[in-house]
Amino acid sequence: MLEHTYAVIMAGGGGTRLWPVSRRQRPKHMLPLIEERTLFQATVQRLEGLFPPERIFVVTVARQAEELRRQSPRIPAENFLLEPEPRGTASVVGLAAVALRSRDPQAVMTVLPSDHYIRNQDLFHLLVRIAVDVAHKGYLVTLGITPTYPSTGYGYIQRGEPLTEEGLYPVYRVVKFKEKPDEAQAREMLRRGDHSWNSGMFIWRVEDILEEIGHHMPGLKSVLDEIAAAWNTPSRESVLQALWPTLETETIDYGVMERAKNVAVLPASGLGWSDVGSWDSLFDVLLADENGNIVFSGQHMSLETHNSLVYGNNGERLVVTIGVEDLIVVDSGDVLLICRRDRAQRVRQVVEELKRAGKTRYL
Repeated sequence: MLEHTYAVIMAGGGGTRLWPVSRRQRPKHMLPLIEERTLFQATVQRLEGLFPPERIFVVTVARQAEELRRQSPRIPAENFLLEPEPRGTASVVGLAAVALRSRDPQAVMTVLPSDHYIRNQDLFHLLVRIAVDVAHKGYLVTLGITPTYPSTGYGYIQRGEPLTEEGLYPVYRVVKFKEKPDEAQAREMLRRGDHSWNSGMFIWRVEDILEEIGHHMPGLKSVLDEIAAAWNTPSRESVLQALWPTLETETIDYGVMERAKNVAVLPASGLGWSDVGSWDSLFDVLLADENGNIVFSGQHMSLETHNSLVYGNNGERLVVTIGVEDLIVVDSGDVLLICRRDRAQRVRQVVEELKRAGKTRYL
């Protein structure tokens, strides 16, 4: 076990690009999209051998907490930290840092999304152990995924000078973060070979991340200081409820990481990673049949169907596809989604349109 090191699972998101199966009440990390376990359960199980349950924290929102507790009964109930409402990953990290510092001033945080898929668990364990060592030297550490194609859906991290001696696992100083690029920029970064995809997994000492939040997000730091002062008092909940809505929504990437100085990246080649961010991303982690199809529907008939995904959660309904290629077909019972694979990222736009139209029954 890693002394003074804690896992923080961020589990309050909505997973809108996996709509219509991912919904407000059952977002994607609560669903068994890839295997019998849910993505959240797989994340918790991946931590076995690194962190005991009492050193695993989950940051979520109230409407998801009960189900997440049911899915992870070994994690103590008091380790579930509830945001009054979502305010981005910067606030998630800040809230967890306050909670951990009150328990252990020497705490090191391993921050993990709840909805990622990682095939190589042994390599993940090795990377976390190395990252913790680097974090003890004062760096904010991120795991960078080696790009396999010029993706425009991920952020990128440019590597600089190495921080380790030759022969050891490579760790590099970060030159800069790049938000989701256009295709030309993505192709250039892939050609140069000195960029990683931003995995959204971070490791740092609590004192270091709070100091950086103070430098780059003073408004958030001020709120966190007030919450910290009330943390071990009866007024903690009332202070949290009063101050949280005043926060601006911001990611830890943009709010801190892009501007921090001592940032390091471990290239995580071979991790078998996917953020399971959209329907087309399932082609990266699941084995297709001889026609390139991935089928989740118990009742499916296909003729001349290639490179398509068919999902149906109604065991009685027969889904038939004839002469189609590169399609995504998702039948959630009350919604039927049909789109081209190369348009899968636009599902999020549909969710936004439904919100604007007030059609909340479909959200």
